[in-house]
Amino acid sequence: MNRKEKAAELFKKGYNCSQSVLGVFCEELGLDFDTAMKISSSFGGGMGRMREVCGAVSGMFMAAGLAFSDTSASAENKKRQYGIVQELAKRFKEKNGSIICRELLAGIEKSDSPTPSERTSEYYKKRPCPELVADAVDIFEEYLKEKQSLPKK
Repeated sequence: MNRKEKAAELFKKGYNCSQSVLGVFCEELGLDFDTAMKISSSFGGGMGRMREVCGAVSGMFMAAGLAFSDTSASAENKKRQYGIVQELAKRFKEKNGSIICRELLAGIEKSDSPTPSERTSEYYKKRPCPELVADAVDIFEEYLKEKQSLPKK
């Protein structure tokens, strides 16, 4: 199973979109799976189900931080990371039209409840989330290939 398929499978098992993306890269980037799931757990549903930045995009950004950031607070590190994030966001937006969850889920009623929707066959018919998760994985894999692999642990 490739990363894209594994990410879609994680989503279908009940993990949120952010967890599904970070989960397929975490161990190669020096983060154990359980910790990755905890860190990314709040970013599903466009950050806590508020339909802001897509969780798949947030998971991709977290993976980019693990892959390319150092631990310094330097302006150079921030500049490098922000440039990577902007490039990844641009690619996702070009492919999907937006990085905003509520725009990607246009036509799906928004709820102010923190309770996630039940994962039924109807849920999966209405939402493009498994495909968005796969797109985020594809985009990040392509970026890694351009950079000649996972840079560090």
